[in-house]
Amino acid sequence: MASPSAASATRSLGLLLVDGFALLSYAAVVEPFRAANNLADAELYRWVHVAVGGGAARASNGAAILADGKVGEALDCDLLFVFAGGDPTSFDDAATFAWLRQLAARGVGLAGVSGGPYLLARAGLLDGRRATVHWEHAAGFREDFPAVALEDGLYVVDGRRMTCAGGTAGLDLAIALIERDQGPGLAGRVGEWFIRTESRRAERSQRPTLRDRYGVRHEGTLRALAAMEAAVEDPLSREALAARAGVSVRQLERQFRTHLNATVAGIYLRIRLERASQLLRTTGLSVTDVAVACGFASSSHFARVFRHAFGHAPGAGRNRPGGGS
Repeated sequence: MASPSAASATRSLGLLLVDGFALLSYAAVVEPFRAANNLADAELYRWVHVAVGGGAARASNGAAILADGKVGEALDCDLLFVFAGGDPTSFDDAATFAWLRQLAARGVGLAGVSGGPYLLARAGLLDGRRATVHWEHAAGFREDFPAVALEDGLYVVDGRRMTCAGGTAGLDLAIALIERDQGPGLAGRVGEWFIRTESRRAERSQRPTLRDRYGVRHEGTLRALAAMEAAVEDPLSREALAARAGVSVRQLERQFRTHLNATVAGIYLRIRLERASQLLRTTGLSVTDVAVACGFASSSHFARVFRHAFGHAPGAGRNRPGGGS
């Protein structure tokens, strides 16, 4: 990291807002740079907003931010952040992808936030690189971009390509960049400004552990749960799960009743349905494809089970307003 004396001239940031971006992800990135300027009493950073077609970009909560420019126009910046949320798989604008490649060729740094890494990957700018994406998009991302080494951390910096999970992880990335540019003193003061009582390393997991999510401490039960979450498309048999847990099927059922107040089959079905709901919200996959991806033999069976669990048909649960992170 640079020392304070190594701070150089004002750094220019571009902020590409794709309709449906999450306001929290945007604010978590931008506000630390604003705070750095205030605390240093100097313009260390300046930024411009860009929308795909110009005009206003609309966030997932309906708020609109008026852009200074549009995709395709000349942009003078050191680093461009790409903010996307909702269903980034549905964004398919050749002009935007070409513009991103032009900026990369000029040496501009590119940072995808939340669903933004999807756009960078679709533009061919993450092949052979390490990256992360919001955990809701991870399964689809791995399938669509096998040439990208996807990690589950908060953010990844791979040369002049950066990716961030979104949400509050943007705060961690922005403060890390301020530390790199301006030194740990100012970065620490920015963190304090935002009541950030501890720093989070880039590789820290985006989600709580299984232990915390399920409120379970029993190791055998946790091993079975991990196996379930890792095998959604091709569900494992109770015998295979029991083997992972190191117990008999009868013992495994007893453990699940004791620690989760449910059967093995009931918990496994819940995991698969939650994954299905996530895919419907965050991807453009058809109901049939979602059914297959979550281990259901037919779309009709999937639809019946889904309706029973959530009270509505699978198609009614996809891409609802306010999605994104």
